[in-house]
Amino acid sequence: MSEPRPDAGGNMPESPARLTAQPGNATGQLPRQRQRVRFASGGTECAAWHYPGANGACVIMTGGFGVTKEPGTDLFARRFHAAGFSVLAFDYRHLGESGGRPRQVAGIRDQLADWQAALRYAADLPGVEPGRVGIWAFSGSGGHVFRVAAATPWLGAAIAQTPNAGGLAPLRNAARHQRPLAMARFTGRGVLDGLGRLAGRQPRLLPLAGEPGDVVMLTTPDSRDSGRALNPGNAYPDWRQEVAAWSAVRLGFYRPGRYASLVACPLLVMVCEEDQSALAGPAIRAAGRAPRGELARLPGGHYAPFLDAHRPAVAAELSFLRRHLLGRPPPAAAEPVSYRGG
Repeated sequence: MSEPRPDAGGNMPESPARLTAQPGNATGQLPRQRQRVRFASGGTECAAWHYPGANGACVIMTGGFGVTKEPGTDLFARRFHAAGFSVLAFDYRHLGESGGRPRQVAGIRDQLADWQAALRYAADLPGVEPGRVGIWAFSGSGGHVFRVAAATPWLGAAIAQTPNAGGLAPLRNAARHQRPLAMARFTGRGVLDGLGRLAGRQPRLLPLAGEPGDVVMLTTPDSRDSGRALNPGNAYPDWRQEVAAWSAVRLGFYRPGRYASLVACPLLVMVCEEDQSALAGPAIRAAGRAPRGELARLPGGHYAPFLDAHRPAVAAELSFLRRHLLGRPPPAAAEPVSYRGG
């Protein structure tokens, strides 16, 4: 399937709805298909998938840094939806099917504003009850979870999966897995891209991951698992796995974990013990600062929740969502996981 192209204003064309059943609150039955929707944000529109649920609660989701909604959320969204939750999975502006130009720019301020627009839109969806809205994101967007939750006191729950909580340690670790000349070229391309933006030029793009010596965003060992984790068999051929260089450089100085102490809602931070792309340590410390923070530890690298640790990751996250958005414990048959409350 070819990706719709934005018009001259950066807006994407409407796509036909694929919803064939109505939300299941009255009957307890889930619709079989998801629906394409759009909501306004920052003078353009964000594209999203809406999965109508049956239990009155909604989980808002988006992909990691530079990752569009399908490769970034499909695997988890299907599981949440099967458990009865409504899901709103969206693309940030400038990415995927959302509007906005130039393309492939991942600005932190814009993305935080897109989250707030998604929250407003989700709160008005049919069948979504007040106080039963949660958020979920991983990696770079998982870092945004700290800031979004801190700024949204009415939020019911928040999940930050293998989040980039910030700090110097991840920067030092990334440098360990890159060659000095390539690191210098990465930084230089980012600076030139930032200067070019001021002059109205098109972005200088970088691949999201590669081998040491490549001029890419990440060369950590587990960053190269992104293909089999998010795009097995090239299931999402329209996903552009590149981002503006200035956006990548700026992410290295982002410190969203500092906002954890301001998060009022229940917050689940899921870390992977061998994560080399977003180190576990800063995220664990952020979970400890959150007043209602909980911590789930899994073995494996950054993408383990999409790979070998997927079943325990989903089990822990569904347990958390049921307790805090539905006010009830998980079913007795729930799979046991290594899970710790904070």
